[in-house]
Amino acid sequence: MIRRVTVPGLFPPPRYSHASVVEAGTRLAFLAGAVPLDAEGALVGEGDPVRQAEQVLVNLEEQLRAVGSDLAHVVATDVYVVAAEPAVLSAVWDVVEASGLSTGPHSSTLIGVACLGYTGQLVEITATAVVPDGDGRP
Repeated sequence: MIRRVTVPGLFPPPRYSHASVVEAGTRLAFLAGAVPLDAEGALVGEGDPVRQAEQVLVNLEEQLRAVGSDLAHVVATDVYVVAAEPAVLSAVWDVVEASGLSTGPHSSTLIGVACLGYTGQLVEITATAVVPDGDGRP
């Protein structure tokens, strides 16, 4: 059971929740940062944070499938973007929102950073997800 919380006494977030509560006994997956590399290790979308965000989400979906979960069961993410301009952060967030990841909406932090681990990398997303039982329930 995932309960998503928007706190009434705080400013309403635009498209995410303040917190996600997961019942004890639920299996959780803590995913390493999904990066914009293809299966051969080549950078996808050099210089283009939107294209990189799209590839990161493709890779995140693969990570989730490998542990028996999906985007709908993500409870929290950290979205890292190499950018100093809010417009770039917003463009990447638009990709996240369009992916179905924010359907919950999940709890998320969008962070502008100076650099990431791979040369030319502009986007990375870490995630925590519920791994549902075979019947689709968490």
